[in-house]
Amino acid sequence: MGDLIHDETTDRRGVVTDVRGGAVWVLRPESGPGQWTSRQPDRLRVLKPREERLPWA
Repeated sequence: MGDLIHDETTDRRGVVTDVRGGAVWVLRPESGPGQWTSRQPDRLRVLKPREERLPWA
């Protein structure tokens, strides 16, 4: 969790906040409110891993 991704299905960038049951990925926008889910992790491309985004991680 915490990876910055590009969701190819919705053409949105976001941050992974949770993975439920190994099947539903919960994402939030880079900034601002809201969230969405994806059941297609193969359509999520990591743009920047958590370790690079958060120096204290």
